[in-house]
Amino acid sequence: MPILIAILWALTAAGAAGYATSIMSQVTYVTLADGRRQSRAVPFLIRMVLPLAPNISPCFSDRRFDRLKTGIERQLTAAGMEGLFRPEDLLSLRILLPLTVGLVWMILIAGFFRMRPDSLLVRADWLVYLLVPFWMFLYPGLWLQHAMQFRHRSIRRALPFVLDLLTLSVEAGMDFMSALQRLVERGSVDALGEELIRVVREIQLGKTRRQALRDMGNRVQLGDLRSVVSALVQADELGVSIGSILRIQSDQIRQRRFARAEQLAHEAPVKMLAPLLIFIFPSVFLILLGPIIGRMLQQGF
Repeated sequence: MPILIAILWALTAAGAAGYATSIMSQVTYVTLADGRRQSRAVPFLIRMVLPLAPNISPCFSDRRFDRLKTGIERQLTAAGMEGLFRPEDLLSLRILLPLTVGLVWMILIAGFFRMRPDSLLVRADWLVYLLVPFWMFLYPGLWLQHAMQFRHRSIRRALPFVLDLLTLSVEAGMDFMSALQRLVERGSVDALGEELIRVVREIQLGKTRRQALRDMGNRVQLGDLRSVVSALVQADELGVSIGSILRIQSDQIRQRRFARAEQLAHEAPVKMLAPLLIFIFPSVFLILLGPIIGRMLQQGF
């Protein structure tokens, strides 16, 4: 009987290792507006549990979840995950991750408590049990927020350079759409390039330039990009030169980026204060008392 149990455990471990290896080797893609595929980084835990999401997603089809799903869908679009996840999948992960990863954590902690009944963790065992399940409940939303902020940083970093290229093309005699299409064809496919590809494709399919630009601003949910879109739409409506508007917007974005860098530089000393207070006293203790303690140990005290 023990041999059979050991064999079953070995088969279970081998199956879990094979499944984890196959999940790790997979690459997730999203399809861009022009048909190209772009890879997306999805955490390993989410990819492990995601195949189970269709079993729970029907529970979130009620109208009571419509507002919540609308907010998640906007975040998925802003993070560049549109078509890769559904709002129901993210809601399902909030249940599946605590049930799977949290259950494994509880089993491991229970085994540790049996091996070390005198451990200090036993005094707050219920907190230790609930720590990982609670974190797994929050993890999908935190990951989505991080993905959206990372994409916003990428767009904010590339926006002045793209505006400079558009300004040079427009001032050289090209119209705005030709300059935008040339930039899309020859530029790198980063986060901002993906959005510009979608704008060009929507205009080619019959959407007006103003509406396509407005949709991009609403889709990305980034203040700098919305200001550029608003300026371009107003210039289009009033008949103002787009080249001058692009140059002004590029200068303003650089000024805001410089101000943001100054703000982060001013915040750095405050953020460094806590690590200094935590590590400076052990460092001083080791520097001052370390030789004395070493000499006492050598003398046999």
